[in-house]
Amino acid sequence: MEKRRSWAEPFRIKVVEPIRMTTAEERERAIAEAGYNSFLLRSEDVYIDLLTDSGTSAMSDHQWAALMVGDEAYAGSRSFYRLVEAVEEVYGYQELVPTHQGRGAEHILSQILIEPGDVIPGNMYFTTTRFHQEYAGGRFVDVIVDEAHDPSSLYPFKGNFDLDKLQAVIDEHGAARIPYISFETNVNMAGGQPASMANLRATYELCRQHDILMILDATRALENAYYIQQREEGYADRSIAEILREICSYSDGATVSSKKDNLVNIGGFLALRDLDLATRARNLLVAFEGLQTYGGMSGRDMEALATGIREMVSTDDHVRARVGQVEYLGDLLIEAGIPVVRPIGGHGVFLDARAILPHLTQDLFPAQALTAALYVDGGVRGMERGIVSAGRDHETGEHHYPKLELVRLAIPRRVYTQAHMDVVAESIITVHEQRDRIGGLRFTYEPDELRFFQARFEPIPT
Repeated sequence: MEKRRSWAEPFRIKVVEPIRMTTAEERERAIAEAGYNSFLLRSEDVYIDLLTDSGTSAMSDHQWAALMVGDEAYAGSRSFYRLVEAVEEVYGYQELVPTHQGRGAEHILSQILIEPGDVIPGNMYFTTTRFHQEYAGGRFVDVIVDEAHDPSSLYPFKGNFDLDKLQAVIDEHGAARIPYISFETNVNMAGGQPASMANLRATYELCRQHDILMILDATRALENAYYIQQREEGYADRSIAEILREICSYSDGATVSSKKDNLVNIGGFLALRDLDLATRARNLLVAFEGLQTYGGMSGRDMEALATGIREMVSTDDHVRARVGQVEYLGDLLIEAGIPVVRPIGGHGVFLDARAILPHLTQDLFPAQALTAALYVDGGVRGMERGIVSAGRDHETGEHHYPKLELVRLAIPRRVYTQAHMDVVAESIITVHEQRDRIGGLRFTYEPDELRFFQARFEPIPT
């Protein structure tokens, strides 16, 4: 058998940004000043920043060039119409509502569709999505497959809807109280786990039977398309571009944070097929985001976004290398015996904090503590995806206790080299060896909403 040859990134580096390694004493002081919350660290104090893959990608030479031709007209910008053409060409949606980023699209969608008392089934919550649904008076119900809650399960499509769970929600509440189902591609909170095309198709057919809209969170649909190509029968010879179009065909619309797949630092959109819905969304857009032909983005932002949308599917090499780097880091950790969510996800590696720190109960915030320890050791910034992110029940005031207690290491696109991933792996391995020294945390400040962004903590004295 022919030996598998190494692969390299499908680009050359043209511009570099210096970074520096701080001392352990500096990092201990920085994390204490940040209240043991990685979101509150200054970026200048971070060596390798894996807080998020949102808005942290490196743009290409073509995208930078596109900035120079942005049309900054307040109304009717030609850059908007170029964006409309790109979205229809790549995703297949005819009606485009531009927003400043994905949460703007979530807000507009929730406001036009959700009435108080409605129920919105989805394949595991995402923080801002659930917030906007609840802010509009709705209630999110998780109908993801059980395998998604098991970090060690090797089930290849842990983002799938459990159709029996979905049918039970429909039977209990009635289709009239379900304004839409929220189907996330490459489910973030599950560890970047994809859904199969068969499940997307079957879910859409079930929704059509009950006259329920199916709305995708297509933020990472490109990575989901890659996993379908690699794992699902009948798609190995299909291009990523073709698979992405088919994913979107099984939906009535999508919210997209363009700061991920689309390779830009700001921007997003709500895409729909129904003109009446799009008109209602545009009416709210003017009040909350901006005019319907810019929606919170400048002309140059829209030009870079249109270029990035086409660029991400121009060749399969881009997403293959992007996911390949994530898998490279994940494989290093698996070989070292570090508990991580498996299979490795599309946008990041997720450490299983519950397994790494079994001496800490969940209400001592083990993922938050592990995130802080990792930063102190090697200057690597990740983020908590566990009980802190899950928040509290608005009625009882009690914590939500998710089954997954994770540290997310989200890898920016086209930013770091494999050598950076080696450094990250070495730091995680060192922290894992010293894991018994990590203690729990408690709140010193807890916001009412989306607390993980701004909460502050302190170590619990031992």
